[in-house]
Amino acid sequence: MEKRRQFLRRTGSLIALPALESFGFRAFAAPKATTPPKRMVFLGFGWGVTNETWFPDVKQTGADWQLSPGLQPLARHQKDITVVQGCSNKFSNEAHWGSTFWLTGANRYSEPGQSFHNSVSADQVAAAHLGADTRFASIQLNSADVPNSGHGPGLSLAWDMRGKPMSGLETPVAAFHRLFSDESTPLSERQAQLAQKRSVLDAVLEDAKSVQKGLTKTDTDKLDEYFQSIRDIEVRLGKDEQWLSVPKSNAQIAEPKPGLAGKDEIEMMYALIVAALQTDTTRVLTYRQPVGALLQSLGLKVAPHDMSHYTTGPRMEASQTRDTTQSQLLAGLIDKLKATKETDGSTLFDHTCLAYGSNIRSVHFLDNCPTVLTGGGAGIKLGQHLVLSKDTPLANVWLTLLQGIGANADRHGDSTGAISQLRA
Repeated sequence: MEKRRQFLRRTGSLIALPALESFGFRAFAAPKATTPPKRMVFLGFGWGVTNETWFPDVKQTGADWQLSPGLQPLARHQKDITVVQGCSNKFSNEAHWGSTFWLTGANRYSEPGQSFHNSVSADQVAAAHLGADTRFASIQLNSADVPNSGHGPGLSLAWDMRGKPMSGLETPVAAFHRLFSDESTPLSERQAQLAQKRSVLDAVLEDAKSVQKGLTKTDTDKLDEYFQSIRDIEVRLGKDEQWLSVPKSNAQIAEPKPGLAGKDEIEMMYALIVAALQTDTTRVLTYRQPVGALLQSLGLKVAPHDMSHYTTGPRMEASQTRDTTQSQLLAGLIDKLKATKETDGSTLFDHTCLAYGSNIRSVHFLDNCPTVLTGGGAGIKLGQHLVLSKDTPLANVWLTLLQGIGANADRHGDSTGAISQLRA
């Protein structure tokens, strides 16, 4: 291992590996904190909401507000949720991309000569701060129904530090095994596999080093990005080695049945989120939720895209049913977070920051993104309806939450500053 570190130092600063602690890793045997850790969860959906019945009355702000029909299933948690209006991503210009830029606030045209560019998502900024002591720095949950769910490009809600898409787990079964199933391959074989991967990286780096001289600036930039990709792999391998001989936590729930879809899928994914947080398997999760399969599971014979372009009648009724069902599921998740006790007697809800919403308001409108915040993890003021000035950057919300969990963030995406009204 020491020879490898020396080799990497010789290959140049772009791919040099700092001490693992510089990447946020610490020895597994480090003493556990007496105070429960903070967590973050982001739940994103496509196709927006029913504009007329989801948003609370803008004249009712602060703590004196009434839940709208679309949010009525959250009534038992009204004192513990905050609804934010007025926010949007100013660079958003695709009406069917409900999540691509939701957590990044990026300008897709910011790179000259490229028609698509993204930046780091808020969950990955949180993972860099919260993911040091857990097996997985973050977990991305996805759905096989994404093409029908109005999300847009990406592999999950998450985008890494270079603005590259991060893959997600598409089924509850896949998520369960990733989180809780131990490898059946003997430890010695897994160690050999990791060693082989490192050997391959050594060879790749040696080849890349041989072509560094005499490159154009464009090619140098490409090679720099390539080196960064290799360093990312190095970090992941280091994380794998750290936990190689540590058994996974026992699942707090039974293995999901295969084939779950729509409402049942979302409900099970929410249960897995709670189990992952409860076992401290990860402290940061995202879930890019299905919509098309949800409609089908509710017996609604309306295409999701058609539903999003609703007019008075069956399509609007389908949209409203979708809204209330999603609120019911969210209320159930909050129930579970409140019912799960920490070692100090507090609850998982007290230490988890949860954000729920979409990059799309309704139909093709990209302003006033639906946003619900809950949980005590970021120390924000709950139980209020907050109406901000029109076109406040949604990234201001993410910046406020990131600062609330203790992340060292001065800005995020197109943010202009933290939101003082959110701070408790």
